[in-house]
Amino acid sequence: MEILLLGIYTFFAWLVFFKFKWLPWNIVSQVITITIPIIGLTLTILLLNIVAPSTSDVRVVNYVVQVIPQVSGRVTEVPVQANRPVKKGDLLFKIDPAPFEDAVKTAEAKALEAKARLIDASDKEKELQELQTIADSRITSVEANLGLANQRVAQYRELASKGAGRIFDVEQADTNKIALESDLDSAKARRADIGYQLSARDENGELVQIAIARANLAAAEAALSNARWQLAQTTMIAPADGTVINLQLRPGQYVNNMPFKPALLLVENEQMLLALYKQNELRKVKPGQEAEVALRTYPGKVIKCKVDSIVWAQGQGQLPWTGNIPESGAAPNPEGRFAVRLTTDGKDKDLFLAAGAHGQGAIYSDSGAMLHIIRKVILRVGSKTDWLILKLH
Repeated sequence: MEILLLGIYTFFAWLVFFKFKWLPWNIVSQVITITIPIIGLTLTILLLNIVAPSTSDVRVVNYVVQVIPQVSGRVTEVPVQANRPVKKGDLLFKIDPAPFEDAVKTAEAKALEAKARLIDASDKEKELQELQTIADSRITSVEANLGLANQRVAQYRELASKGAGRIFDVEQADTNKIALESDLDSAKARRADIGYQLSARDENGELVQIAIARANLAAAEAALSNARWQLAQTTMIAPADGTVINLQLRPGQYVNNMPFKPALLLVENEQMLLALYKQNELRKVKPGQEAEVALRTYPGKVIKCKVDSIVWAQGQGQLPWTGNIPESGAAPNPEGRFAVRLTTDGKDKDLFLAAGAHGQGAIYSDSGAMLHIIRKVILRVGSKTDWLILKLH
């Protein structure tokens, strides 16, 4: 564009000074004629970089999902094909479910066993309460009989002391009394044992045996839920619309849930169009402004866009979390650039953009509308050069 403007300026200077000779060609006119384009082009370029900043680094970036199974096992089925589109929910691959089905059956059996133990513990509480009632009745009965036995011992002793009774009756009464006292002690001990078992409760007032059985049941149900979840993870489905790139997975391979070893990669259809700018070029850039890009995958085509947002962050704004002081190096790091996210607009809204496509672009701010035409011409001339394939073979 600069060469074109210089050519136009040279043509008019030739007409003025040589063709029609309207002005004399002397030292003064020569200095002025040479100075005007230098100053004019310099000011134009400086203003153009402010009101319509351009960049030679426009990239198409797609989201890439590393498909990593949550369980390990032998692959039995891979229905997808490489470089073919898949829809969200399509089956990507399947792991042998047999060991996980066995784990589910084992977990189901343990859950049933834990549930039965909880029922037994609940019945045990009722049984203890009934035994406590029986023990209380037993104590009352024995105490009544013991009171009667004490009266008989006293009566027999009184009769024996007067010679009206037999010593044998006194001894028999004492023996009955001792037996009843032993029965009373046993009944009280039994009631105390039952009371201790009933008093052993947790903070919620629930019998400890029931609480333990309930906790075991909860653990068994959690294990069953986890076993069912693992069984479900043997079927890997596509998390989004996209394309499986460089498919190497085959039936018979063993896959595991290591985060650094994905089974396959899914390139999503959702993508970002990023234009990278130096930090002082974005002073007038705002969301919603017009933008244009020219990608090398579409030689000669200018794609209409809108500014979506500016990513006001880059890697140099973060320090590593270590116990050491960050190294600044022998020389300062080069200044990082900021990314401007663009979205295709108008007739190019649904245009296919290849992941990794590279090109150039420009953003037209709300200022200097008269200079925007220059940037548009420069961009369009530059896009035409993409038709050239400069190699010798």
